[in-house]
Amino acid sequence: MPRRPTRRRRMLNPQPLTFSPFARSVAQIASIHVDRCQTHKSKDQKGSPLNSKDKGIWKHTLEGKNDLSESSEEEGSGGVVQADFVFFDPKPDDFHGVKILLQTYLDDAQWDLSGFVDLILAQTTVGTVVKIEGDDDNTPFSIVTALNLRRYKDHKCIKELKEFLLKVCLEKDVIKDLRLFMGEQANDVGLLVSQRVVNLPPQLLPPLYDALFDEVSWATEDEPTEELRNFFCFKCYLLVSKIYKLKHKNANQKNKRNLKRRSASDSGDEIVYIKPEDEIFHKVLLLLPM
Repeated sequence: MPRRPTRRRRMLNPQPLTFSPFARSVAQIASIHVDRCQTHKSKDQKGSPLNSKDKGIWKHTLEGKNDLSESSEEEGSGGVVQADFVFFDPKPDDFHGVKILLQTYLDDAQWDLSGFVDLILAQTTVGTVVKIEGDDDNTPFSIVTALNLRRYKDHKCIKELKEFLLKVCLEKDVIKDLRLFMGEQANDVGLLVSQRVVNLPPQLLPPLYDALFDEVSWATEDEPTEELRNFFCFKCYLLVSKIYKLKHKNANQKNKRNLKRRSASDSGDEIVYIKPEDEIFHKVLLLLPM
């Protein structure tokens, strides 16, 4: 079903309309970053079509260094490029591009990635694909969505994803919570899928997540059946993130085993985040009450 424009006009410091402390914290951080970057535009623009066939959702014009051009070094360090990034609903035509974005989602594991992409693209009311306007290749630069784990529990890709997470998780306390989230409490858990190209302009990230949490809120009101509306009443989110840990020789392994949650500095390890926004997610998580 087509998305409707928001009925709520954005104020200077909006209160995020979400259903968990984690989601509210992330959305609030996003709103603050948007105000600082002055890149936020009214959600009323989401319903403005770019043409008669595509549903353009949100348009962001970025002007900065020519990071997206392979020939930027040849043109000089002072080169400037202007790119119009557009937010679209997921659609079947995005299959190959989204699959490329997600090809390392579970490292090099062999799993039903094609089925996973199909689930994402079939959910058009919640989820966003970012592209560059006028790109002949129609290449996705980012995909963001949230999938209810209970709703899709019988799909092969979700079963394999759960098996992978339990296999790679090495902490017993975390495994216990993970089994609970993916089992008994799965109806309240949204799998937050967020993949992007490395050089996507960071100014796009706050409004992108802001849009996701708006769509989740709208879905609890606009989906045609009560069952579908309930599928988006998330109480928590599960985010698969890739990091590197740099070990230090003087790390206290005994304390590391005894503490359930700690920062990288406490454990003696240095965490390197592949995507800088994942560090924000991690910090928000550590600040939430247990």
